[in-house]
Amino acid sequence: MSAAGVKRWVTALFAALALGVLAVGCTGGNGSGPSPRASSPSGTDTGAATDTKVLAVKIDNVAPARPHTGLERADIVYVEQVEAGLSRILAVYSSEVPPVIGPVRSARETDLELLRQFDRPTLAFSGAQSGLLPLIGRAPLDAVPPSRTPEAYVRDPGRPAPHNLYLRPARIPYTASGVAAAEALGLRFGAQPPGGTATDSRTVRFPSASVTFTWSAGADRWLVALDGAPARTSEGGRLGAGTVIVQDVTVRPSSFGDRSGNNTPFTETVGSGTAHVLRDGRAYEARWTRTSADSPTRFTTPDGGRTDLADGPLWIVYEPR
Repeated sequence: MSAAGVKRWVTALFAALALGVLAVGCTGGNGSGPSPRASSPSGTDTGAATDTKVLAVKIDNVAPARPHTGLERADIVYVEQVEAGLSRILAVYSSEVPPVIGPVRSARETDLELLRQFDRPTLAFSGAQSGLLPLIGRAPLDAVPPSRTPEAYVRDPGRPAPHNLYLRPARIPYTASGVAAAEALGLRFGAQPPGGTATDSRTVRFPSASVTFTWSAGADRWLVALDGAPARTSEGGRLGAGTVIVQDVTVRPSSFGDRSGNNTPFTETVGSGTAHVLRDGRAYEARWTRTSADSPTRFTTPDGGRTDLADGPLWIVYEPR
């Protein structure tokens, strides 16, 4: 989006705030005020922190959906493949929740298995195909689509549908814990480890999409580009990650598809494989293991040691094998 476009979006956002359409402040579901961001939680290595509740929001990731709103405040950003080789985002929040998040899109079967490693998460999504709805209803999560909480969603008239639906988290039954979502997976933040390979950038390619991370020493972040264009927030800033994990996974066809006849791919997040951890301008080889859907994903060094994260948002990209 151009600078003029960003300005129009910000103007429209503040106009909506002035009218009371959108909730003000970074709040949990009770609207009680901002929660402190936990950038370096202690975590554990024994299992998920069951008292850390997370909010997961399914976010659109095609060009008409950009720039994103509220994505820069996510603790964890998952990028997965969807129909036609495109990508979509699942953003996970718990340390704090911005007043507006979006654009929100529909859930996928992959999300249900991915989210089982958290303790009964809240899932915000625009809807799902009819065959998937019973699976969502039986999943161990709290679903808050527009059909259940219509007051929590608003459409931006300045954007084309379906890329214009936004979540107002203060209007759903969720309260931020103040603890980074990575802690719910038993991950820890720590000092930069020795070794690794100096790396300026890394690109993960899907059949019809890509995501690139470029190290910026000045920003102390991996700056994000989506489909070759710098990824920006709705306020015009750059999206960045403190740590990036590129997770090698199997992506296979599922029993679902879209209206155009494209099969919906299923990303297998239970199993094991290789990974690369990007932090502090270096790339480290790693292994990932998830023994069951109810278990968190473990990331370790090749010799079985702990993999620590750098401060800041964590992006996990599921790279098809």
